[in-house]
Amino acid sequence: MTITSGATRLGARARVAVGATRAVNAVSRQLRLGSGTVIGGRAGLALDPGLLGRLAAGRTVAMVSGTNGKTTTTRLLAAALAAGDAGPVVTNSTGSNMPAGHVAALAAGARQGPAVLEVDEGYLPGLVRSVGPGAVVLLNLSRDQLDRTSEVRRVAGRWRAALGDAPATTVVANADDPLVAWGAGTAHRVVWVAAGLGWRLDAVGCPACEGTITFDDVDGGWSCSCGFARPAVDVSLVAGADGEVDSRWADGRLLPVVLGIPGRFNRANAVMAAAAAEALGVPAGRALLAMSTVDEVAGRFTTPVIHGVSTRLMLAKNPAGWVELLGLVRGDGTPVVVGINARVADGRDPSWLWDVPFEELRGRPVVATGERCLDLSVRLRYAEVAHETVRDPFDAVRCAAAAPARHGGAAVEFIGNYTAFHDLLGRR
Repeated sequence: MTITSGATRLGARARVAVGATRAVNAVSRQLRLGSGTVIGGRAGLALDPGLLGRLAAGRTVAMVSGTNGKTTTTRLLAAALAAGDAGPVVTNSTGSNMPAGHVAALAAGARQGPAVLEVDEGYLPGLVRSVGPGAVVLLNLSRDQLDRTSEVRRVAGRWRAALGDAPATTVVANADDPLVAWGAGTAHRVVWVAAGLGWRLDAVGCPACEGTITFDDVDGGWSCSCGFARPAVDVSLVAGADGEVDSRWADGRLLPVVLGIPGRFNRANAVMAAAAAEALGVPAGRALLAMSTVDEVAGRFTTPVIHGVSTRLMLAKNPAGWVELLGLVRGDGTPVVVGINARVADGRDPSWLWDVPFEELRGRPVVATGERCLDLSVRLRYAEVAHETVRDPFDAVRCAAAAPARHGGAAVEFIGNYTAFHDLLGRR
């Protein structure tokens, strides 16, 4: 597929709606009522319910969805497409991933050039039907925000129905997640990527027959007795020279995956973004090279100095995300601050804490923080993790910062859920 950069002419009603979107967002920012990435979009959609489709018409649109990794993969894919020659890339870089956020991003950006949109899992089917994206990246599916999110198998079923009706869309899907494989199974063109699945507890039930998925840890495969099984992959990650990671493509190419952000999961995200970029006309090698310059995503993995100590900030929203980040810091004696809130943006129900393997933090300095730090403290106590409890995240880093002097280090790791992360990010 070749990227198209043109845009259709907007009618009078759409132009008024775009103007309202920009004006309301500008006022929101000036009055410090918000970041100006949602409320204006709501105003625009109120004036013209079809505004999103009109703003997207005539340009190539890529969508990124899944429970974990959406913001990072969107950022990587935007960097990859910027390496093409179709003009400036429009993207909702702040993570406002519902239609109002998409309208705000498209209204604020250039009227030409490709768009890369992070999309909430529940909204993806509707957007596929209304926008007709050139590519859709499906990362994973697991439980998230238990008080308001649908059962993940239902989400996969809705993906499956929508993608079956999108013949012009190339889907890049994680072959290691059975729910994603089911959701992408009706798509007309799929690029299957062996992106890994660290958290399997939400994928053990077969979406095809309600039987049991069996995972093979030797070859990475999975299957059910009904015949539903891991598809043959087109792209995979392999060990490269000197501890680096390469991507192996079905046509024999071996391309290095070098990133400025850490973790195997981010390299998997990058390979999925590269596959989508290639489907849209940017060669994977060029796309991966462009992504290598990304060293932080919306504050994630930044290392500000707080209380005189370098503090790496990381965001984990649910058990799947916590598993990946606890694996990233495993085996290191650096003090860790773990933060939990339970606001609307986090999900009000924090019972998922009991699914996170906090036992991996035993033997190192740990501080529990956030509005639900007592819930977290109880979980850590049952995990036999010695820790201190400090409600304020900034003060919690101060507490942890005392430990490096005793342990010969000069750094703190901070892992928090959505608002706990942003509380600290905003005060750094």
